[in-house]
Order: sequence, then C-alpha cells, then structure tokens
Amino acid sequence: MELHTPPAEKDTNLMPVLFVGHGSPMNAIQDNDFVRSWKNLGETLPVPRSILCVSAHWQTRGTRVTAMPHPPTIHDFGGFPPELYEIQYPAPGDPELAGEIMRTTTAEPDEKWGLDHGTWSILRHMYPDARIPVVELSLDSGLTPRGHYEFARQLFPFREKGILILCSGNIVHNLQRIAWDKAAEEEFGFDWAIRATGIIKQRIMENRHDELIDYLLLGRDVQLAAPTPEHFLPLLYALALKNDEEPLSFFNDKHIMGSLSMTSVKVGE
Repeated sequence: MELHTPPAEKDTNLMPVLFVGHGSPMNAIQDNDFVRSWKNLGETLPVPRSILCVSAHWQTRGTRVTAMPHPPTIHDFGGFPPELYEIQYPAPGDPELAGEIMRTTTAEPDEKWGLDHGTWSILRHMYPDARIPVVELSLDSGLTPRGHYEFARQLFPFREKGILILCSGNIVHNLQRIAWDKAAEEEFGFDWAIRATGIIKQRIMENRHDELIDYLLLGRDVQLAAPTPEHFLPLLYALALKNDEEPLSFFNDKHIMGSLSMTSVKVGE
C-alpha cells in the first residue's frame, strides 16, 4: 500500500516543497547553472514566512530542531579555500516555528547547532539578504527510512502556514567513487549513476513512494548511489509532503564528477 500525504482542501494555498541537490560547498561561491536555478527559485517562489530546512549534514540521536533566535553559520567541511570559511549567512531563527514543530512532532529543541552548508550554500543564492527566518531540522539516526517518511508527513500543516520546506541532499552521493579528474567538466556521470537516477526519477514521477522508502531493494545501481542514507533521506521528506494530485518537476538534472547527482525536485506550483 502506497503512503501519501492526505490531500488538502482544494482552495488551500500550499507553499511548494523543494528537494535540492546541494553538491559541493563550492557552489556557495560559484556562478554556475545550479546556482542560477537557485537564484531563480528565490525570485519566483511565493515569499515564505519562514524556511524549514532538512539537511543531510545534521544527524542526531532523536530529531532536533534549532530553537535559537540567531543561529550561527556552520562551516562543516575541510580542505576548501579560505573564502568559503569567511561566508556568514546571518538569517534570524524562528523560535516560534521551532515551538510549533515540537508541539506537532517529537522533535526536541537544540541551541548549539545552527545552519550548516546543506542549508546556507543554497539559501545565500535564493535569499541573499538573509532576512527570512530559518530553522533547521536534524535527521534522527535511529529512524528507518519509513520512519523518516512518516515523521515528515507530520510537517504537512506547515505548508499551509507559509513555511517553505527545503530538503537538502543528493539522490546520487558516493564520495568514494568521485572522478576528481572530471571536476572541471560541467556534466559527467558514471553509467551506474545515470541509471540509478533514472530508476529513482521514474518512481518519483509515478508516486511509487513505498519503493523509494525501500530504495536499497532497487538494485546495485541505487545501492551505489546511496551507500549511506543521509543524503537520500531528505528526498523522502519532500515526497512525504506531496499530495498525489500536485504537480512535480525536476531541475538541475545533471551528474557531476561521476558519482554525484544534482537532480532536484519541486513539489507544487
């Protein structure tokens, strides 16, 4: 039996949901097709009340939500140019939204984390003035993929409250198989990575969420695409927040460095 979010009333205005392939932290300081699409989203989406980001780069035991009024910018990477470490994204937090999330779900407050690069490397292009409040939600390492999907369904009412839910990861993310010699190419994917993306996209388009929840059963190509779960799980959050009748579109549908897919999904108008 397929699991989907119950349809909202037809006259309800729902904020779109995004699954964004964030790729390298260097996208924060580069000008490329991916970055330009993020800028376009910021210019064309309805202006959100606040942003709730589910980032692949924050894993905890139990679900946590940033609850401070001024979340710090976290540089959670190493070996990059000094310019990248100088970036600050001083968006305010939203303790009120964090409280609503805690009342709706089992999430607990966190005042130590902040905004990691899975969040700010995208948002600094979408909303460069950093005025829209941002709250980040962790991935509970104790949940199964189905548990994450079901947790995400509880967040559906926030779409009706003007909250933009941004799910940040990568459909294909295998750092052990990166083709560093292809880093300068705008697009390059290994055959298995391209096949894996095709398998996953087909099931996204056909609302076959149960098969995506059990993604490790989809064969060797998908297993190579997601050797660890954290970059794939944000996709399940985005899909759990989709109504069956809602439109869905792909953007940034490219592979880079062989084993990374930037393929991203927009749910809703």
